[in-house]
Amino acid sequence: MPSARRAPPVSEASEPAGHDGIRVLKKYPNRRLYDTRASSYITLADVKKMVLDGQEFEVRDAKTSEDLTRSILLQIILEEETGGMPMFTSRMLAQIIRFYGHAMQGMMGAYLEKNLQTFVELQSRLGEQARGLYDPKAFTPEMWAQFMSGQAPLMQGLMGNYLEQSKNLFMQMQEQIGKPGTTLFPGFTPPSSRK
Repeated sequence: MPSARRAPPVSEASEPAGHDGIRVLKKYPNRRLYDTRASSYITLADVKKMVLDGQEFEVRDAKTSEDLTRSILLQIILEEETGGMPMFTSRMLAQIIRFYGHAMQGMMGAYLEKNLQTFVELQSRLGEQARGLYDPKAFTPEMWAQFMSGQAPLMQGLMGNYLEQSKNLFMQMQEQIGKPGTTLFPGFTPPSSRK
């Protein structure tokens, strides 16, 4: 829910929505975020709610129009990681940092994104299977026992698919590296092609 509603600054009163109807948030030098659709200032918690609700948005610098969306999303992740239960271990974060500047940086980003998408799909399928359990009137101990007995094969199948997709993505990365003419390592000429 947006905090303190205000009239939009004059320069934003007639501003159109972002391209393709994407919600535009403007970030001002005083660190405040302004939602051009709702004509009000919002907090980082409001932006987090937009993410959780699946709303598409972009954050733009109010003066330069530079895209700051990733920066704001990283701020939300930082807040989540420093409070409560972190998702990333120090070891995992160190491994991610090591890929910056590495020739595999772009491929690793795509690999992680595809794996995360596969995991989200896995979670969605499990949610569909368990939907009846969330209705207190429909839930019985027998239903719970039946659900749990069916989960082992389901989980095995879903995890098998997940691991297979992960393996295929890794194999595609290896094939990309092995393709002739691939500029994975700019300036490097393999010894076999030198004269």
